[in-house]
This record gives sequence, C-alpha cells and structure tokens, in this order.
Amino acid sequence: MNEAVAQTSVSAGTSNWKQWFTIAFLVYLLLVAVGMIGSGFKLAAGPQANELFEFASNPITALVIGVLATALIQSSSTVTSIIVGLVAGGMPVEIAIPMVMGANIGTTVTNTIVSLGMVKQGDDFRRAFAAATIHDFFNVLSVVIFLPLEVMFGLLERVGAYLAQLMVGGESMSVKGFNFIKPIVKPPLNLLKESLGTIGFSDLIVGIVLIVLGITFIFFVITAIGKILKVIMVGKAKDLLHNAVGRGPVLGISSGTLITVLVQSSSTTTSLIVPLAGSGVFSLRQVYPFTLGANIGTTITALLAATAVTGVNAIFALQIALIHLLYNLIGVIVIYGVPLLRDIPVKAAETLSVLAQKNKLYVAGYMLLVFVIIPLLLIGTSEYLF
Repeated sequence: MNEAVAQTSVSAGTSNWKQWFTIAFLVYLLLVAVGMIGSGFKLAAGPQANELFEFASNPITALVIGVLATALIQSSSTVTSIIVGLVAGGMPVEIAIPMVMGANIGTTVTNTIVSLGMVKQGDDFRRAFAAATIHDFFNVLSVVIFLPLEVMFGLLERVGAYLAQLMVGGESMSVKGFNFIKPIVKPPLNLLKESLGTIGFSDLIVGIVLIVLGITFIFFVITAIGKILKVIMVGKAKDLLHNAVGRGPVLGISSGTLITVLVQSSSTTTSLIVPLAGSGVFSLRQVYPFTLGANIGTTITALLAATAVTGVNAIFALQIALIHLLYNLIGVIVIYGVPLLRDIPVKAAETLSVLAQKNKLYVAGYMLLVFVIIPLLLIGTSEYLF
C-alpha cells in the first residue's frame, strides 16, 4: 500500500516537473514572439513606422481599438503583449496608453459570459451578473477619470518614462544591462530573418511574416500557458480564494493579484469568483476588491513581454508595460480609496443586475451599448475632439 502511494507521489511529481518545464519553454516562446512583432514592424515600415498607426491617430480611437481587440480576443494579456511589440516597432507611447486602458475594459466581457450560465436561476443570476459587471463599471470609471487627465497632463507617460530610465540606468536608450535574456531571444529571431531573406523575400514581406508569426505565437502561448496553469494552480487558487476573499479588502486585493499572476489571466481569476458570488458564497462587496487585484496581477504579462524587446525602442516597451501597472495600481488606490468613487461601481452593478433579472433584454442591451454602440459613437466624434 505504501509502495503504491510512493509510486503515485513520484508520478505526480514527475508530471508537475514536466508541466513547469513546458511553461518555462512557452514563456521563452512568448518573449521570442514579442521580439518578432517589434522586428517585423521595423522591417516592414522602416523610417515610416509611425504612419502605420494613423488608424489610432487620437486617444479615443486608440481606446476603442483596445476595447474591441480585447473583447474579440478574450485576453487582455494577449493584447497588452501585442501592444508592447507594437511600441517596440515604433508606435508612440501616447497612443499605446489608451489602448492598454481599453484592454482593461474589453477583458471584462468574459465575466459577463460566465454569469450567463446562471441566467435561468433567478437570484443566483442577479448576484453573478452583479459580480461580473462590477469589474466593467470599475474599469469604465477608471478610464473616465484617468484618460482625460492623461491627455491633458501626460502624467502616466512621464512617470513611466522616469521609472523605465531608472530601471535601465542612465539616459541611454540601451537596455543591455536590464535585458538579461537578450542572448537567448535574439538568435532565433536572427535565424528566422536570415532564413526568410535567403528565400528572396523583401524586407516588407519578411516584416509582415514576422508580425503574423509573432501574433500567432502570442495567441498560442498565452492559451497554452493558461491551460497548463489551470491544471496546476486553479485548485490551489480556489483554496486561496476561499481563505482570503471574505477577510477584508487588503486580503481580497492581494489574493486577486496573486492568483492572476499564478494563472496569467485576469479572465480566469474573475471567472472563478462569479459562480461563487452567484451561489451566495461571497457578497458583491467581498468580490469587488478581489477583481481589483486581478487588474493589478494581469500586468505581469506585459512586463514579462517587455524584457524581450531589444534595440532603440526597448525602453519605450518597458515604459508602456510599467504604465499599465501604474495605471491599474493608481486606479485601485484612487477609486477604491475614495468612498464616494468606491460605491459607484457597486451601485451601478446592483442596479443593472436587478433590471437584468427582471428582463434579460437588459443583458443584450448592456453588452451592445458598452462593446458596440458607445465605441462606434466615440470613433465618430473623436475626429471633432482631436
């Protein structure tokens, strides 16, 4: 009997070791993929790189792109990693900032979809829908407050630039001292570029191929990492969640951050809490800080991606990753720290959930309004504002 238990333990340990090794390899692929996007844009556009981003010529358009891209892809981690790659390829940081703000809003559609699993369960659906949409309302409120301030004063851009310079040291645009993984990321990039070049492709074609491959790899890697981490960590994450969520806002925020770092997906983290809120295990006010922690934890992917970037724009890639972290941290401190602001997402989610329980058309109307109608209206009016 003891022998069988020992064999099972060894087998489980070997399985875990293989899974962690796979995750390490996938993280390496993520770093290479981000490098592909940056290199691809440089090759495809050359000195005219900025012209590629005229479609996001103002903050409102950039915000909407971030919202819609994340809502469609269902992963803010994927979108922010792509944004890091775009910045490495020459996209201005001031345009990337609204994009990462929009990614925060777009990722919340997953929670709403999860809550629809309880649509026929009356009060359970009302509680689940409120737990899902409180994340939406917080992120929308955060954009309403901080995007105008950023457009007027550029505070996040300045602080992000200062921190990036501080981390790499000196005023140089090189991040050689900081980017310790460059030696293992650069060789496959160079090999791929040389291989495509020997076929006879122009720089434009090589660049486009690298961009497409990079984005494809990011999709694949983020999905694969999420699946493996769910197997390894979600059971433990649920235990941590049960132990911490109901014990005050600080533990709630901390546990949301930690679980999201572990599973590399804020959608997964918040989707764990929605069914528990629906069944009445946690109240809306207990769920609230947990979702804010998920906002903070999800920034780890962009920070990781930024370490893969080399060259003249490397510091800007690090800057946008730091801005993503700063924006989510400051949003939690300001909105949750001020009682008047703190209650706005709670009351909005409670009101909408009551209406949705009475008439399910409110659910469809809400999703159309937030993810289709308002974005289209914003794009239409942005040309007059900027």
